[in-house]
Amino acid sequence: QVQLVESGGGLVQPGGSLRLSCAASGSIFSRSAMGWYRQAPGKQRELVATIGSGTKTNYADSVKGRFTISRDNAKNTVYLQMNSLKPEDTAVYYCNAKVVNAYTLKMDDYWGQGTQVTVSS
Repeated sequence: QVQLVESGGGLVQPGGSLRLSCAASGSIFSRSAMGWYRQAPGKQRELVATIGSGTKTNYADSVKGRFTISRDNAKNTVYLQMNSLKPEDTAVYYCNAKVVNAYTLKMDDYWGQGTQVTVSS
């Protein structure tokens, strides 16, 4: 079982920055693909950014050039650096881990509890 705990959300003015962190328990972090998703009120959850077990990253078009995902395998932590924040970035941000189960060989999917990010003046 993997537990994910997000932190770093809060209220920030437009143009400001925040860094989200997601700490993972368990010994599988280094071989997990990690990601950040977000869900705004009345909208579906959407992908923000992902990072593979190596360094390959992927971003939603809406955040390219503004957000950076990174990971520290020694700390079992994934980060999302968010710069030039806009009001439309307001959402609950969720951490996600995907890892192949060694017994079932199927992909296991884990989610954190979410952290609120509000961009407003």
